[in-house]
Amino acid sequence: MNYLDFEKPIAELIEQLEKVKQVGVKSGVDIIKTSEEIEEKIKETRAEIYGNLTPWQRVQVSRHPDRPYTLAYIDYVTNGTFMELHGDRTVKDDKAMVGGFGSVDGKTVMFIGQQKGINTKMRQIRNFGMANPEGYRKALRLMKLAEKFNKPIVTFIDTPGAFPGIEAEERGQGEAIARNLLEMSQLKVPVICIVIGEGASGGALGIAIGDRVLMLENTWYSVISPESCSSILWRNWNNKERAAEALKLTPKDMLENKLIDGVILEPLGGAHTDHIATFKTVKDEILKHIDTLEKLNPKERVKQRIDKFCAMGVVNNG
Repeated sequence: MNYLDFEKPIAELIEQLEKVKQVGVKSGVDIIKTSEEIEEKIKETRAEIYGNLTPWQRVQVSRHPDRPYTLAYIDYVTNGTFMELHGDRTVKDDKAMVGGFGSVDGKTVMFIGQQKGINTKMRQIRNFGMANPEGYRKALRLMKLAEKFNKPIVTFIDTPGAFPGIEAEERGQGEAIARNLLEMSQLKVPVICIVIGEGASGGALGIAIGDRVLMLENTWYSVISPESCSSILWRNWNNKERAAEALKLTPKDMLENKLIDGVILEPLGGAHTDHIATFKTVKDEILKHIDTLEKLNPKERVKQRIDKFCAMGVVNNG
């Protein structure tokens, strides 16, 4: 298990617990009571730390190396029935964007999301979750396929942004994302979008126009990362904590500003401490919202979706 800087008190207690257990095994001493006391202290410490996270600390948790990524969620939710589909039929198959059909308790769903990679080699192959234009075009192709067969769409958002390379711009990065915004707003099937990690800039927004936009508890969603914001305003990264506070990028802030529709709670200590519990909660949320959305007339569903996004940022001084 990897630990963040502010998780040091938790790490020390867990190390203490491991030593007590080792002593118990070697000496045969009854360490049950001592272990229980330390475990209770770990729980209390986690509750105290995670009950008072700053926006910057929440950004750090969203990037935790042990945090589950898109394919892990899909594999659990679909119980291994996921069939990945590849390519945008124009350029190539973008490994940073994954998608395909899967069955959720007998219901066929189109899943799409950014995949960062679980180790150094895979992160390079997945381009650290930063999709090229062909990734967004693949996502749109799969959305249209889901619409054709009248299947709901679920997207998982976890990206530091769309790939900013020259070749991406040459192939129309901005147009690809803009096209997705337009087309997603008019899809006739239910669309559920879930931020499971980082939700940065247009790279996130390109698959985030949905009837329900949800965020896991320890994620962030903003037009720019705290580091980039700090580098623009103060010419360095030293003010990233201040930038994170000012950007109002946490799930609580986003919900208060009516930019998302709900927050999905994580296990105490973050999703990285209990993957299965997180997967179960996300699966329940998906099924709940699909059931609600499928009861609506498609025209009414599209109207509500468009009205919701059109109302964002509107200020009435009257």
